[in-house]
Amino acid sequence: MRIVRLTKNVECVLLRGRRERDEKAHRVAARIIADVRKRGDVAIREWTKKFDGVDLRAGMWVSSREIEKAGNNIAKELRLAIEHAARNIRAVAERQLPHGWSLEAVPGVKISQVVRPIEAVGCYVPGGRFSLLSTLLMTVIPAQVAGVKRIVVVSPKPNAELLAAAAMLAVTRIARIGGAQAIAALAYGTKSIAAVDKIFGPGNRFVTAAKQLVSGDCAIDLPAGPTEAIVLADDGDPAWIAADLLAQAEHAPDAGSFMVTSSRDFASRIQVEIRKQLRRLPKLNPAHRSAVRSGAILLASSMETACEFVNRFAPEHLSLPQESDDLLERIQAAGTIFLGPWSAQPFGDYASGSNHVLPTAGWARARGALSTADFVKCISVQHISEKGFARLAQDVQILARAEGLIAHANAVEVRR
Repeated sequence: MRIVRLTKNVECVLLRGRRERDEKAHRVAARIIADVRKRGDVAIREWTKKFDGVDLRAGMWVSSREIEKAGNNIAKELRLAIEHAARNIRAVAERQLPHGWSLEAVPGVKISQVVRPIEAVGCYVPGGRFSLLSTLLMTVIPAQVAGVKRIVVVSPKPNAELLAAAAMLAVTRIARIGGAQAIAALAYGTKSIAAVDKIFGPGNRFVTAAKQLVSGDCAIDLPAGPTEAIVLADDGDPAWIAADLLAQAEHAPDAGSFMVTSSRDFASRIQVEIRKQLRRLPKLNPAHRSAVRSGAILLASSMETACEFVNRFAPEHLSLPQESDDLLERIQAAGTIFLGPWSAQPFGDYASGSNHVLPTAGWARARGALSTADFVKCISVQHISEKGFARLAQDVQILARAEGLIAHANAVEVRR
């Protein structure tokens, strides 16, 4: 991982690179979506064979028998780990669930909120080298807490561990599809797969592009594309910091891991430690490529400049190993923040309870992590009594006429 001085030009290159990758991914995803909308299951089978090497002629759905078998054969230690993680995720999800409320704005005017679950959701679980059972937990558990009736999981190569986790959560609908074709199927439906109301889960840049493209017809949670991580510090344990950076770098060759510091000496120490730890990783681990191709140690002129860059970049993951409240106060945009030296980033990936479906590509400037609130609808209810009508009628008619909406004013006048 190179040490690069953080200049305006370097910042522009980093931010522009994300946009350019998105444009290419959008073109590819648009072609696949159009094909699935036109040819349905046939297109899904062809794209799945091409990209994932999976033959779907025997069927897209994992059988209930296969799910049950995986659940029965799971190793005890893995079962206990899943149960522990699930408890934490569920506890956080329950705390996040919006609740109904009611207030009287003026006498006779009662405004209330009722909370209703989304009827049907699709949960995208990335396949890649491994099926991410943690993503199954992070998307299905909030959906269950919210009370969603129909939960559909899609994953191109669901392995035994993922199926075991599904059995533990009583998930029964799992399709062996992934990529932009899976997003298209969930959004528009095919003969084999019924459309859902909202799509959840992270994916590669083509999955993220597909989600954005279908969002005009089917709701999505948030753009959660290739992994991003920043560690912001001038001091700390180089081995711990390097380990966090490489943990996120191994997600994929295009994962972006960055160290941001204002200390040249500390930057050098981190660089040495990263090289040392990379030598201990298997040669095929994606961290070897992403650390060089997509990562860097950025040397800022000051910590203030470093914080300004972090807020503009708005990373998916941000570590503040120095555990500084002042530093935390300066951060305005990040998907999730790991505060303190013991807050290793993998805790958030698996078991702390905080959701690991996070905004990428700068979307953390507008929103945070996935939460149970994303799985429900908060519906406002208005009840206006005769007394309330009398208090509002004149003002509403004045406002309606000011906008030139005479029929609006008349809907009040006919009741007077």
